[in-house]
Amino acid sequence: MDNTFDMLHEILVKLFQDIMDIERKAIITKEFQDISNNDMHIIEAIGIDESKNMSMVAKMVSVTVGTLTIAINSLVKKGYVNRMRGEQDRRVVYISLTEKGKIAYRHHEEFHRQMIDAIINGLSEDETKILVKALSNLNKFFRGYQERKSENIEKMK
Repeated sequence: MDNTFDMLHEILVKLFQDIMDIERKAIITKEFQDISNNDMHIIEAIGIDESKNMSMVAKMVSVTVGTLTIAINSLVKKGYVNRMRGEQDRRVVYISLTEKGKIAYRHHEEFHRQMIDAIINGLSEDETKILVKALSNLNKFFRGYQERKSENIEKMK
């Protein structure tokens, strides 16, 4: 078990570092050098289907609406995002991608498609199901980590 732990630990730590570094290099090309990797993830959260309100996108990228507002201001200036007030409630701000933003979205989506293809290449259907289950377990761990951390701090008091 220790050998498995050590192998998985080494793989996961290196994988997380590589994903962030390689993704940044792959998606922030000359065409998109005016935005950051975080900007690209905001573009991904906005999506190409329909306008979303600021609160919805802030929740998707795990930031406050105030923090998102700063990023959106920059993306609007650079021509990636449109911002509009709600017709029925002027306090609600909706955001959508411009054509330039949609091109960036598709560029980012293509990187992710290639990454997924590389992951499942050569795996059987059963192996793919096991991989999905393992990654779902990891995702569940991350989603609940902060909550568990807060509970443990309270128990130590």
